[in-house]
Amino acid sequence: MSLSRRQFLHSTAATSLAFSGLAACQRQRDTGGAIRQGYLNQVEGLGDLVRDPAEVFDLPEGFTYQILSQTGDAMTDGLIVPGDPDGMACFQRADGKIVLIRNHELRANELAKSPFGEDAEGLDQIDRARVHDWASESEPHLGGTTHLVLDPGTLAVEEQFLSLTGTEVNCAGGPTPWGSWLSCEETERNAGDGAGVEHGYVFEVPAEARGLVEPVPLKAMGRFRHEAVAIDPATSIAYQTEDRSNRALFYRFTPNVPEQFAEGGRLQGLAITGRPSLDMRNWQNQTVRVGEWMDVEWIDLDDVEAPHADLADRGVVAGAAQFTRGEGLWWGDGECYFACTDGGPRRLGQIWRYQPGENGGRIQLFFESDDDAVMEACDNLCVAPWGDLIVVEDGDAEQYIRGVTPQGEVYTIGRNAASGPDGQKSEICGPCFSPDGSTLFFNVQNHPGRTFAVRGPWPQPVL
Repeated sequence: MSLSRRQFLHSTAATSLAFSGLAACQRQRDTGGAIRQGYLNQVEGLGDLVRDPAEVFDLPEGFTYQILSQTGDAMTDGLIVPGDPDGMACFQRADGKIVLIRNHELRANELAKSPFGEDAEGLDQIDRARVHDWASESEPHLGGTTHLVLDPGTLAVEEQFLSLTGTEVNCAGGPTPWGSWLSCEETERNAGDGAGVEHGYVFEVPAEARGLVEPVPLKAMGRFRHEAVAIDPATSIAYQTEDRSNRALFYRFTPNVPEQFAEGGRLQGLAITGRPSLDMRNWQNQTVRVGEWMDVEWIDLDDVEAPHADLADRGVVAGAAQFTRGEGLWWGDGECYFACTDGGPRRLGQIWRYQPGENGGRIQLFFESDDDAVMEACDNLCVAPWGDLIVVEDGDAEQYIRGVTPQGEVYTIGRNAASGPDGQKSEICGPCFSPDGSTLFFNVQNHPGRTFAVRGPWPQPVL
């Protein structure tokens, strides 16, 4: 499927410059806000959360959820829904069906979450040549992707099948303007004990796939602990985050041939003009102020397959800016946003805003949390049809879906009622909207892994 630029912008809810919607909401009269159920709204947002009597997911009044898929369910290809669903994107297929492509953040030894069953009997049902890597002759690496094909009206699941396998720790990724999902390995495992090939690459999975795709690592995009990808539809340039503690880069990949990443390209790291190797983490000192814009330049990186897993280290020495735990990344209207999960003085997270330009572009520290009731450990994100950011958390206790207005003010959209004080942490992942903007999809990673669809009175889209 080949999507037009206009369709891509619509399907990824690219409205960040217009960025209106809930910006008009009135601040609560008590400027300190009111803590309800452990969260703090800085603006009114969609209203208070209503407790789910089933203790699955709390949403505001008027919103409902539907569980589309759950770890352990039988799929239409004869396999089992794998565990640990993570990053995800939504597409409209040529026949009008909705397609969700969903990552699974698994390793080779997690047999209880395997699509092939704990005794691997499902391996007899697939083409073994389409397994990227094996831990042993009978044990494949279990990371990869699944497709969910939905009726656009009822959201009934019509097909579910494995579409990429044999990769490892497929965490996030991103949609392309030409109708595919870039699935990213968050690992730097070397070939050797338990692996036949190097890991730490990006793989492309078409939305139109009808089964397992041929796994082709896009090596020119770099080998590192990949998290997410966002593509500028005007240029085919891909921006990438790196989920590495302490020292991570923000990457730019310029392909040799537009839309053909397997044909190679140029990998670079973002640097702040006039401030080489700037520490963007704000851990010890406030080196970057919230709202501050800085001009950037891009530093060429060499030896991008990094056999010593040192791409970020070498990049910072060369002058690239030093981020920490880069996570969710999404393209808006001429710009992108990305999260750093443990950035900021309290290590509660940062959200950055990058705008490309003729001389390298510019970057802004858009948001930085100083209160875990407002935002804790921002992770995957997307741009909503009405222009706000939708951000999910990966904190230590309760997990929320947050909205962020153009002014960087936060409101709460949902709470994972299956995680919290009992210690059953269950990360929310992969937020994305249906092409018509009516449905928010997301995953809850475990206890068990589930894929949700939420409908309700969302704000009107920005046209």
